[in-house]
Amino acid sequence: QVQLMESGGGLVQPGGSLRLSCAASGVIFGVMGWYRQAPGKQRELVAIIVGGSSTNYAESVKGRFTISRDNSKNAVHLQMNNLKPEDTAVYYCNAGGQMRWGNPGDYWGQGTQVTVSS
Repeated sequence: QVQLMESGGGLVQPGGSLRLSCAASGVIFGVMGWYRQAPGKQRELVAIIVGGSSTNYAESVKGRFTISRDNSKNAVHLQMNNLKPEDTAVYYCNAGGQMRWGNPGDYWGQGTQVTVSS
């Protein structure tokens, strides 16, 4: 069964850091990324990595977040530094061969909550 499992969410203070991880089972994905959805907001693409090296980021997180793949090419991580309250959202791992900026892949994780608050 194809499954994406996220971990690493939690509660942090502004300026803190979190590292999200998403492990895929059942298939190896060539394109993976992270979306997030805050209450009352539409789901937005945060970062995407293609071919294990080519990356793109939403302007709001550029310079603070880093997306990467592990050596197995079957997992994706999101290192989030200098977190801001506006980063508070449920973060979703997304993957699929057709995934690209503006086009989600076919597979989604269950979501992991990130809360940035004093």
